[in-house]
Amino acid sequence: MVSKRFHREHSNVISLLAHLSDMLAISLSAWLAFTIPHWPAPLAPEIYQLSVILGLLLSLLVFPRFGIYASWRGRGWLQHVKAIVSGWCVVLAILVFLAFITKSGELYSRQWLLSWAVLGLVFLVGFRGSLGIALRLARLKGWNRKQVVVIGAGKLGQNISLRLRQAMATGLEVVAFLDDKSELHGQRIDGVIVAGGVDLLPELLEQHHISEVWVALPLSADRRINDVLHMLRHSTIDIRLVPDIFNFNLINHSVTSIAGLPVVNLSESPMHGVNWMVKNIEDKILASTILLLISPLMLALAMGVKLSSPGPVFYRQERVSWNGKSFAMLKFRSMPVDAENKTGAVWAKSGDNRATAFGSFIRKTSLDELPQFINVLRGDMSIVGPRPERPVFVEQFKNEIPDYMKKHMVKAGITGWAQINGWRGNTDLNKRIEFDLQYIENWTLWFDLKIIFLTIFKGFVHKNAY
Repeated sequence: MVSKRFHREHSNVISLLAHLSDMLAISLSAWLAFTIPHWPAPLAPEIYQLSVILGLLLSLLVFPRFGIYASWRGRGWLQHVKAIVSGWCVVLAILVFLAFITKSGELYSRQWLLSWAVLGLVFLVGFRGSLGIALRLARLKGWNRKQVVVIGAGKLGQNISLRLRQAMATGLEVVAFLDDKSELHGQRIDGVIVAGGVDLLPELLEQHHISEVWVALPLSADRRINDVLHMLRHSTIDIRLVPDIFNFNLINHSVTSIAGLPVVNLSESPMHGVNWMVKNIEDKILASTILLLISPLMLALAMGVKLSSPGPVFYRQERVSWNGKSFAMLKFRSMPVDAENKTGAVWAKSGDNRATAFGSFIRKTSLDELPQFINVLRGDMSIVGPRPERPVFVEQFKNEIPDYMKKHMVKAGITGWAQINGWRGNTDLNKRIEFDLQYIENWTLWFDLKIIFLTIFKGFVHKNAY
């Protein structure tokens, strides 16, 4: 009788199907966009073909960078959609950039490119969704299910069992614990039997169709982990180590390979590789567009500053950004030139009367921050990120607030997750850092766009803006 379980090689088949699905989606959407009969001028077939070929090649290079072809097990549908959308946007951005630098933009129909962008996104998500639904149904019916034995019935092992049970579509099912604590033998923990000690592992694998062994032992049990590996030295079964590191305060933790060495990243900036490129493109495009749109307002504010008190229009203040590097942050000047001669650096708080009348207005409405879009174009700041602080306060807070310096793992921003949630001005710095670290941990292009959208409604006038 043929077992319902797919063998390990089927994961490669699924990956191949995903690649083919994406290639078909890109090609079909381009063809449909080309057949729409409303172009002001016909698009040359050879230009269309070249664009599609470049799009296909770029997708093969870019999509893997977003984890689009990584294992589907344990990943939510929303994560897949975000990855697909981000990858497709980067492919289109590169195509537009290539057209710009080769001065071939006039050969392309903008309507066709826009139609291809929209149809391509719909088809990519739709085709991948159909493949995902088919795979999910297959797993729920018992196809491609994998039975897992967990070594260690402690809190970490129990957490593994709970999470895999909650994510049934992963196809992973914990069927037994093995633990050297004899008092646990025969008991059921979270519905899963503790079958015996770790030494029972070879016998268990021989008698049952076990697909994977997950080791959930503390880091101090390195000798026992070696024992497990020795027991499985003749086995082709998948072995996974879940390190007991989750009591640490982790930022973007992941596992990778560097120079052939397996590395667990406990704390890592998300701004590497493609992420850095996406963030950079986002900042440059949005900052340029926003500065163009608000240039009349900027001119009016500059005149207001100049008329309100003698001195320069801009106020340059040293702040700390990515990797702890300092830069000169620009603001519209809201105080007299000599306002800090006597006080020095002072934390802004309610009742601060050093600002001019016009300066008080632009501070309460956050209009004094608009010149920071120039900082974004310079590369000093990002549109979204933790707010930068002055070096004197950084030196003070890094010894008072846990993980304060981790906010500098990304560029400082004009607006941020903490600010739109009300943690700005003279508020609890611990909560502000908590939200800043949430942003770093969960950064995506769509998270940035969400924050920018919410800033329109929450980020300008605020009771803590003074």
